[in-house]
Amino acid sequence: MSFDVVAQQPKLLYLLQGIAVFTAVVGLILVALHRGPIRRRGAAFLLLAPALLLLAVGLLGPGLRTLTLSFRDGEGDGWVGLDNYVWILTDPEALTALRNTLTWVVLVPVLTTVVGLLYAAAVVRSRFRALALSLLLLPMVISFVGAGLVWKFVYAYRPAGADQIGLLNQLVVAFGGQPRQWLVDSPWNVLFLIVTMVWTQAGFAAVLLAGAIAGVPREMTEAARLDGASPRQVFWRITLPSIRPTLLVVVLAELIATFKAFDVVKTMTGGQFDTGVLAYEMYDQAFRYGQTGRGAALAVLLFVLVTPVVVYQVRAQRRAR
Repeated sequence: MSFDVVAQQPKLLYLLQGIAVFTAVVGLILVALHRGPIRRRGAAFLLLAPALLLLAVGLLGPGLRTLTLSFRDGEGDGWVGLDNYVWILTDPEALTALRNTLTWVVLVPVLTTVVGLLYAAAVVRSRFRALALSLLLLPMVISFVGAGLVWKFVYAYRPAGADQIGLLNQLVVAFGGQPRQWLVDSPWNVLFLIVTMVWTQAGFAAVLLAGAIAGVPREMTEAARLDGASPRQVFWRITLPSIRPTLLVVVLAELIATFKAFDVVKTMTGGQFDTGVLAYEMYDQAFRYGQTGRGAALAVLLFVLVTPVVVYQVRAQRRAR
């Protein structure tokens, strides 16, 4: 980009701002001259206009640009058609990232929800409920990078005979076993990374589910107990169906967060040893290898995978209301 073009950008920005302000003023005048539904709709549109403008500039524009780049070569100059998408489905590293992403998407929401549900059910009626939930919620205070560093030390490896600084290998050696390189052995290393993600997100699930369980009417559970139902039957037949909307919210939220998993992989393995996921592979291709077309194609693929989940979540929330 030349200097003249850069110098003209502020002037263009000021021009667009002036046009937006002028349009808003004219719109307010026109709305003020009308009454009834037209006035209400016009006022609503004007109130939403700044947010819509920001969404168009911050999301729609970059999204269209990414879609365009996904059909170009690594330099973003020549058109290559669907070659970048064919690469995703044929390249071994890209296929590994896709397989790992699917593993994350299946295991993380399920394990997080199950751990959060069991923990919430165990402490919801306790006097120390707030303290217990706070302890499980503590990992969410730190970032995913911090969580990755914590668990990288947990999995740390030293050769046999040396002092083990990793908690897991210390336990293995204490029971007479041999230390292992937990983050090197594939495909088990993917599962160890997933443990980190579950550790950080279980508190979120537990807090929401504990609130939902506490909201179940006691009359229903007491009536079930009077009818001879065991605590397990009360949980499966009364509590669980009653908190189904909250369970759905937790699963969908974790599903969307899992698709964006990047920090844990970057911090703990750097995508090595067959631990890459789509989000990390997108970063590698676009910024490390300079293959902007492939990185854009991976971004479009992530968008396509996440969109149905988001649409389903919005519809489910509307039905719940």
